[in-house]
Amino acid sequence: MDDPAPADGPVSGLTAGGGVRATSLGPAEIGKVCAVAGTLQRDMRAWAEEYPGLFSAKPFDAALYSTLTLASAFSGPWSRAADLRMANRACLWCFALDWLMDYLATGPEEVQETTRRCLAVAEGAPPGAGDDLARFLAEIRAELAELPAFAALGHVWREDLRHMLDAMTVELTWKAEGVVPDFTRYLDNADNLGFSFVFTTHWIATTSAAPSPEEIEAVRAASAAVQRVIRLLNDLGSHERDADWGDLNALMLGRDREQVLALSAELATRARELLDPVRACRPDLADYLERQMDFCAGFYQLADYWGRL
Repeated sequence: MDDPAPADGPVSGLTAGGGVRATSLGPAEIGKVCAVAGTLQRDMRAWAEEYPGLFSAKPFDAALYSTLTLASAFSGPWSRAADLRMANRACLWCFALDWLMDYLATGPEEVQETTRRCLAVAEGAPPGAGDDLARFLAEIRAELAELPAFAALGHVWREDLRHMLDAMTVELTWKAEGVVPDFTRYLDNADNLGFSFVFTTHWIATTSAAPSPEEIEAVRAASAAVQRVIRLLNDLGSHERDADWGDLNALMLGRDREQVLALSAELATRARELLDPVRACRPDLADYLERQMDFCAGFYQLADYWGRL
């Protein structure tokens, strides 16, 4: 993995200045979280083995599975592995999608065709023969569709999937046409990160009763705000890799590291404000979102999820 120099200042303040609400974990609790992460890692590697065509490239290394599951487990330290299972399946699927769309795709037309197939599966259509990406997504959808919250939140899941796919198409179109977006347009395209899609999968999997329209609105607003923060934190950790792979990155768009750090802290403050109404009705989801943001603030100071080519 890339090993950028530790960041100073605002990224640390992202956590300390924001006042993390979750209680600090003691050694025993950390041990339990790591045990959950270990279970999830074994699951994730088994899922990857079912689809060697999706996950056989070198960047899908052992550390990728380990760090992804640690991020999930430490974001919900009260959770069992079963509670985090669907989020991890969706996360792994998104990494396969990102690899196909962002690295292997030959142009916007191929991306648009991938988008068409995925959206059809999300609506309930069967995957085509030999289409492992669509087949994996169909399995995720089938599991979610059996859960009580899917009737109320299935449309959110499909919308978040569409937003992610559309945002990936936009970015590939920029690259294919030689367009360098301004920083604001780039940040507004943060759905290409896929965080909100994975979070909505987790939301469905951990919700027993249909949420109200007001709750749905509050959770989606908070998720989108956290996604923008993580978009920038991700760029801080992946700048070197993005340059090597030909990806766009916030640090390539006229902002230096200190400016991106400062904006990350500002956006994190706003995200925490949007988490307050969520905490009133779903404290577990609010804490999960906040801990995801704070985990990334530390993680991306030193590493990136992807392995090397």
